[in-house]
Amino acid sequence: MATQETALRKRQQIARANRMMFVWVAAISAIVGVAVVLSVFLSQKLLFNEKVLGIKNETASTLEKNNEAINPLKDQIRVLNTNEQLKKNMVEGESQPVQVVLDALPSEANSSAFGASLQEKFLRADGVQLDILSVDPVAGVESTDANENIEDASESSDNAQTNDNQITFRFTVSAPQNQQGQRSLEDILKKLERSIRPIDITTASIEVQGKRLELKVEGMTYFEPAKTVELKTKTVKR
Repeated sequence: MATQETALRKRQQIARANRMMFVWVAAISAIVGVAVVLSVFLSQKLLFNEKVLGIKNETASTLEKNNEAINPLKDQIRVLNTNEQLKKNMVEGESQPVQVVLDALPSEANSSAFGASLQEKFLRADGVQLDILSVDPVAGVESTDANENIEDASESSDNAQTNDNQITFRFTVSAPQNQQGQRSLEDILKKLERSIRPIDITTASIEVQGKRLELKVEGMTYFEPAKTVELKTKTVKR
């Protein structure tokens, strides 16, 4: 009888020990699991903070460089404002010679305004007759409706170039077939060459049409879209 009681107590002790061991193993496993999760979370947060700090440092560096460039830029503008050639090319209403530089490379395409400038400033000469003038709207920037060109807007829109920041044009002028007519046509080409606005002549030809000389020119000019300087908010994702 005593032997049976002893064996029963041993089995009970073994069962309690097993349960206690199971409880300890489960508790330790839970602690280890929580520790692993916390470690992963803290590691991700640390990496994210490092990423944010890196972007902040990059932004601060950019701002410092921009601030350093301000004074040299102001000095260059002051020098340009003393340039006699720029002063000579100022138009009425401009207060600073540096505005001539901005006029030379406008921030908008505005092909119709360029066409009007060609007609009024460059293609006028003694005995010269303007036969054709066409300025192509810039594809993707201007619409044909907003840019009714001086000659055949529908045709010029079909031939519009897709090159960035370029405005293509073509014109035909004629003059009497004499020495004065030749000089007048030469003057037109010289005006284009001396223009403060960059103008590239791609093709030019002179033909005799009856008693007149006909000058045909194709070329392009340029514009530079304005740059916007502003501070933006950037969202950094994990």
